[in-house]
Amino acid sequence: MSVWFVTGASRGLGAEITREALERGHGVIATARDASAVLRAYPRVPEGLLAVDADVTEPEQPAAAVEAGLARFGRIDVVVNNAGHGLVGAVEETSDRAVRALFDVNVFGVLNTLRATLPTLRAQRSGHVLNIGSVGGFATAPAVGLYGASKFALEGISEALHGELAPLGVRVTIVEPGGFRTDFLSGPSLRVEPATVADYAVATGPVREALAGFDGRQPGDPAKAAKAVVDLTEAAEPPLRLQLGADAVERVEAKLELVRRELEQWRHVALSTAL
Repeated sequence: MSVWFVTGASRGLGAEITREALERGHGVIATARDASAVLRAYPRVPEGLLAVDADVTEPEQPAAAVEAGLARFGRIDVVVNNAGHGLVGAVEETSDRAVRALFDVNVFGVLNTLRATLPTLRAQRSGHVLNIGSVGGFATAPAVGLYGASKFALEGISEALHGELAPLGVRVTIVEPGGFRTDFLSGPSLRVEPATVADYAVATGPVREALAGFDGRQPGDPAKAAKAVVDLTEAAEPPLRLQLGADAVERVEAKLELVRRELEQWRHVALSTAL
């Protein structure tokens, strides 16, 4: 049995990962701002489930959740940084308050959780950190650039963390999902800034409309995504990045092709700057 520490475990992919891990006999420290929301999914609380209140934007709360988890299970083997939300709006028209709130959860919340959990994994000289990013953190688009920026930050953190923790026996994977049929595009998971700059309508309007009509029509099955995530921790050599969904694969391939093409086109300029 492994022990999982999952943030944002009350909804969406976090809830599915929690369920899949429990069904395989693992213990789960499932954290959410309201732990009772985690428990509502289970008429009878599974023996391996410990639901704990933890707002990842408050550093002491993930730390307290770790203490509670260690008191119950004695170890932590897998850390899933899943808590996060989306933000829609052109870069210029998105308020400072909205951007800071986004980064507080999607970036600083991850750092708070890592600072709370990594001492345990380092001491064990084993474990696996799974950072739930987005294909939008590899290839972003108009109207979702700041959400993408928060996930780009997570990509950078994960790459560095991978190199820092590998010598200590701790693995790191960033998961890059495409569109999955969760409630991410509805309710509190997605914040939409008003379109205040008419000049951006041509670029951002189609994206806003597409997102508004995409809820409930996403191509990905969240239960299958959760299965893939749990399978990942059982792999002998897990990847640094894992894309989930055909749409994620397509966007990553298109971005790689664009970078390759521009690199070749402008290689002579890049190399001309050498001494």
